[in-house]
This record gives sequence, structure tokens and C-alpha cells, in this order.
Amino acid sequence: MDISQFIASINSLTASGDLGTVNEQQRNQLSQACDKLKKLCETPLEKTLKLLFTGHQAMALRLGIDLKLFDAIAIRSTENKDGLVNLKQISEDVKADPKLVGRIMKFLAAMDILKHHTPDTFSSTPFAAAYVSTSPLPAAVIHFTHFFTFISRLPEYFERKGWVNPGEIDETPFNLAISSKSRYFDYLSSKPYYQEAFNTVMASSYRRVEKSWFEFFPVEEKLRIQDLSQVLLVDVGGGQGKDLQAFRERFPTLPGRLILQDLPHVIEAGDIPAGIEGQGHTFFDEQPIKNAKAYYLRNVLHDWPDKQVVEILTRLRDAMGPESLLLIEEKAMQEVNVPLMAAIGDMSMMVSFAAAERTMNEYEALLNQAGLRLVGFWKPEDSSPMQPTVFEASIRW
Repeated sequence: MDISQFIASINSLTASGDLGTVNEQQRNQLSQACDKLKKLCETPLEKTLKLLFTGHQAMALRLGIDLKLFDAIAIRSTENKDGLVNLKQISEDVKADPKLVGRIMKFLAAMDILKHHTPDTFSSTPFAAAYVSTSPLPAAVIHFTHFFTFISRLPEYFERKGWVNPGEIDETPFNLAISSKSRYFDYLSSKPYYQEAFNTVMASSYRRVEKSWFEFFPVEEKLRIQDLSQVLLVDVGGGQGKDLQAFRERFPTLPGRLILQDLPHVIEAGDIPAGIEGQGHTFFDEQPIKNAKAYYLRNVLHDWPDKQVVEILTRLRDAMGPESLLLIEEKAMQEVNVPLMAAIGDMSMMVSFAAAERTMNEYEALLNQAGLRLVGFWKPEDSSPMQPTVFEASIRW
């Protein structure tokens, strides 16, 4: 097939605006193939312009979300038989200047999120419907566009710091952006709008599309105890206990106590599931549970610079007994050809916490510094780069 025939085939396929019957795997494969084709066609100028103006598009989307524009469009679309919405009507619904609303809606139409029919009429699309308030996607847009505020200060930060990799928790690019030594989570707690968005993003199901650690880690082989009064598993920094609850439901007859640890105010405010013991604890303090069979850290260490990671691990090592093991669940960065989303995650950790997404070798080095040794690691076969790895560690004797 020559290029002209290929172009005609693509145009024919896309003319209907419908791919027909495809499953999720096919849809994903087709999307990846389109990305590869786009890379072959793109000039450096085209790629540069696309990168430079993604911020404008994200902000147009954010404005629509802040205005509750997509909610108003969804309501009016169902009320009108033809599905069309009028600019004046929508502006009244969201209580904003029609001229401003029109500019935002035209931008959203240019992004294929809305369809533009006449100067004053628009209609919705499946993309617009995805941004109504009941969806988790608006929270993601709010959270990540807010993050632009901090990441935009990176050039200034590195000019001041002499282009040295950040490593101090109180001297992060985030600290420069807010002109304060306040830490990221403390700052969020003072901004309810952004705190709520962050919480929604962290709890969203799309962040847990992969297998839970106990589905591929040999639980029944590794986590066996004889004494029912012994602590089987301590979830350190475990939030509201969802991971422990899922673990308990998967292994209801496995003996031993389950301990959920997090900051005192988190434990006090939480609705801790039955069969799980809540305990207020800061992981920089002495670990109060001694000789547990296993201690578990999920997505904790990537929030901290190396110095604090070693401190957290050392506290756990001091509490571990000869039969104890430490389970760490984190996304392990590839040594080469890092996926784009992993690189974005790494930069986010650097900006917020002077921390990092780390490779397996980097995690092993930090374990060794804390007097621990890497026993093994587990990850399902044929898993995606976004699937976390479970590292097992024990005390170095």
C-alpha cells in the first residue's frame, strides 16, 4: 500500500467517527499504533508547538470544570430534543459573562471536547460528559493544573541551587513556589479545594488498575504464624485501611492480628474496618509494634528524599525480629527507556518532596544503608510498567 492509499484508508476509517466493535485491548493497541505513526510524521517544530501549548489546553479544561460548565451542558443537552445548547442559556446557568463563556467553549470545541454548530450553539461529546462533577476526572484536572504553579518554578529553582539534584525535604521546588518551608501535605490541608481534589485522585479506581500485592506475592508461604495473638501484618502509613481490608477478605482464615498505622488524626477520623486495629503513629518515631511477622509500606518511600527513607527503614529494622520481614510496594523505575508517565511521576516527586521514583538497584542501596537486605522481589508476568513491584527485605545479620 502506497502512502496515498494509506491516507485514504485512514480517512475512510475516521470519517464515520466510530471504530465499530473493538475490545479494550484492541482500542489500546490501536491508540499506541497511532502514537507511533504520529511520531514518524511529526517535525521538530510540530512536536515543540504541541508540547508548548498543552498547558493552554489543560487550563481551558480547568476553567470549564471550575465553572461547572460541563454539568450545565449535560443538563441542557438532555432537556433539548436536538441536544444543542445555547451560549446565553449556559452562561446564565453558570453565572458568568457570555463573552467569556463563549471563548472557553470555542476553545473546548477546538480540542474536540465540544461540537460547535452556529456562533451561539454547541453540543456535548463523550469527552465533555466525562468532566461532569460526578466523575473523578475533574479532580485530576484540578489537582494537576494546580501543580503547574510549582513545576513552572523549576528553571528558577535550579538556577539558584546550581543545578544540583534536590535532596532536602524543606528546600524543594515547591517550597520556592510558595515562599515557605511548609511541606506539601501541610500546605494542601490549608487549601480545601485542592485537598479534596487530591483526595479524590488518590482514591480513584484508575490508580489501582493493576493487581493487589497479595495476588502475586506468596502470602500463605511467607506469612504463616502459629500464635493467634501475634501481629501478622502492620500496614505503616496505611490511610483508611482499604489495603488491609482487602487483604483480610482475601485471606479470612489466616491467623494473626492486623494493625493499621497512620498519623493520629487520620486514624481518629477514619472508619476502620472490623477486625483491624488502628494505631496513631508517625513512622519517624520508634515503631511500637515489635517482632511482627510483616511490616508493609505502600507508596510511602517515593514521597521522601534518601535521608528520610533510610530513617523510616531504620525505625522498622529496629522493631523487626529474626522472623520478621518488610514488604515495600513501589513502582520500580526501569534503568533504561523509562515510560513517559513514570518520568512524569518522578519529576512530580522531585518538585513536591525532593524525592524520587527509584530503580530496583536504588531501593536495594537504601535498604542496605538501613541495615536491611533485599531478599527478593515480586511482580506479575506480562504486567505493565505501572504495576508496582513488591520488595521483600529482612534484617542483615
